[in-house]
Amino acid sequence: VNILSKRNPEIKNVGDPSSTSGQAIPRPGIVHRLDKETSGLMVVAKNNETFFELKKQFQERKVEKKYIALVSGTLEKEKGIIDIPLIKMGTRTVTSLPGRPAITEYKVLQRYKDYTLVEVRPKTGRQHQIRVHFTSINHPIACDKLYGRKAKKCPQGLARHFLHASYLKFQLKNALMEFESELPKDLANVIQTL
Repeated sequence: VNILSKRNPEIKNVGDPSSTSGQAIPRPGIVHRLDKETSGLMVVAKNNETFFELKKQFQERKVEKKYIALVSGTLEKEKGIIDIPLIKMGTRTVTSLPGRPAITEYKVLQRYKDYTLVEVRPKTGRQHQIRVHFTSINHPIACDKLYGRKAKKCPQGLARHFLHASYLKFQLKNALMEFESELPKDLANVIQTL
């Protein structure tokens, strides 16, 4: 937020404040979020009209999102859908019936000895959804300290969980907006070592 505000002072009053423990936290222009340690694309609006339009599209699930993840173990199927409700409990998100609907689609990009590289398309936007869903099918995200269970497997050279927001697509006024982000150097280096 500090870096964004310094580079773009005009966004200081864009958006609406979020609340944690009853205190407003400034999030100027920030339309959605990424988990700590997750790299990749984020959308930041420079004016309120754009902010509220994008926020609505995220809420209505009109924004197409793709992630690249390295999961522990070998996924047997080439593609699949994880459809398991989630509920937030304190700082963690867990699978629960009843819970809020959560759907994650995936397809295998590459298999390695102890890992599988996947493209992930979350159809809903629950907190920690991708991480919890893959843990629920016994294939946690590589090096996930919170949901990786006892294994918490980390490939050589990986210092954070392997999750990258690689693609966003949405409509803004009359323009189709499409953005892609390559794997950052630290994640690309891990793939090379596998």
